[in-house]
Amino acid sequence: MSNPVFFIQSCPVCGRSLQIRVTLLGRQVFCQHCGGGFVATDRSMERSPCAADKVEDLILRADRVIEEAAVGAGNQRDGVAWID
Repeated sequence: MSNPVFFIQSCPVCGRSLQIRVTLLGRQVFCQHCGGGFVATDRSMERSPCAADKVEDLILRADRVIEEAAVGAGNQRDGVAWID
């Protein structure tokens, strides 16, 4: 039998550090000390806004390259690019 994996999260109600099983990520859990309920989230697994912006920028750049390639492919005749 494998050992469960835990992460540490503070209770938003009482502030105590709790060990929460990874299998409970994204689910409603309750603090064993104060009974406060909250959603189990591991901050280290969340993407920062900066990282999200970089990913969106890369996607936009890739879309532009694909569009330019499609336009360029439409202007090819007999394997030669023609400028109309």
